Amino acid sequence: MIKRKSQSEITELLGEFPAVSILGPRQVGKTTLAEEIASTLTPDAIYLDLGSLADQAKLSDPEAYFELHKGKLIILDEIQRTPELFAVLRGVIDRRRRAGFRTCQFLILGSASLELLKQSSESLAGRIAYQELSGFNVLEIEDSTQADMESLWLRGGFPDSILSKSDAGSFRWRQNFIVTYLERDVPQFGSRIPAISLRRLWTMLAHTQGSQLNTAQLGASLGITIPTVKRYIELLEDLFLVRTLYPWSGNVGKRLVKTPKVYIRDSGLTHALLNINSLEDLLSHPVVGASWEGFVIENIISCLPQGATTWFYRTSAGAEIDLVIELNNQERYAIEVKRSSAPKVSKGFYLACEDIKATKRYVVYPGKEVFPFADDVIATPLHNLMKELSNVKKV
Repeated sequence: MIKRKSQSEITELLGEFPAVSILGPRQVGKTTLAEEIASTLTPDAIYLDLGSLADQAKLSDPEAYFELHKGKLIILDEIQRTPELFAVLRGVIDRRRRAGFRTCQFLILGSASLELLKQSSESLAGRIAYQELSGFNVLEIEDSTQADMESLWLRGGFPDSILSKSDAGSFRWRQNFIVTYLERDVPQFGSRIPAISLRRLWTMLAHTQGSQLNTAQLGASLGITIPTVKRYIELLEDLFLVRTLYPWSGNVGKRLVKTPKVYIRDSGLTHALLNINSLEDLLSHPVVGASWEGFVIENIISCLPQGATTWFYRTSAGAEIDLVIELNNQERYAIEVKRSSAPKVSKGFYLACEDIKATKRYVVYPGKEVFPFADDVIATPLHNLMKELSNVKKV
């Protein structure tokens, strides 16, 4: 079993808050992680799957059920199916606080962020902490004999995909995941979006991985309106399947682009949508550079401390930074992503670093050596930069 880096963070949060919510897409390992955490804290934790009719029936009178199991850690999975529970949880937590039970009461798992965050922040303000769980990242597999970085890039970070016995088996799992999400899961979130339309949009986003969003072009290709395109993308983002990266907007006296970039978050899903099922196919595919960029960016973001903000930077004159990270300790990272094992730095990157006054400047490439360029720019493997960022104190 590959240990998740967030396990210790979630355990720490449970020692500080009465409720902790783990957010992430379906099949990313939330339940496995929650049960592992619970097993280290208590012998009698209770797990309820709110997608199960039997477990829903147990909560026909939730206050009575929670009172019966007072003092136990209760795991509530798929809570977005029963948002009315949040109001109940507030009363239960407050009563327990008065009785002296202040922490480690509820571990809440959810697969859709927007509604869950809205409901929980309104009902449980000051009583709940949040932790997002994405697929396995490079640091998590570094000590594993079951996976390496290239297979993680090809297959993506979903546990069943990366741990499959073969590339073919992994590819089949991802294809089935996509179909299941579109036909079964999306409708459960109250969406009336036709599965075929969402599949076509998702595939188009894979073809344009990391490009600036052109809603007019997407709408024309799909035969839908611009507001509908935006609604589809917002849904995929809410389900943790795509990431919108916004342009840096500081005052640098330059004409900056204002259109965000969109990335499919899991590289394995990008490849499945494009029918790329082997490393050989990937390396010869036109999307290889954009896929690597998205993979690097998602891995970096997965290890950032709470409070970090991420952007990209681009001027109309061509100065560009793939990823800008701002930390509250005043550090500002400028990160360029290169697929070449002998990377070169463009003049535009140097200019952009000066524009934003970057304090740290890196080029991430697939090699193993760290070496300098001019003007304090350093070429580094992804693994090294992730280790540096994961050791930054919480900001």
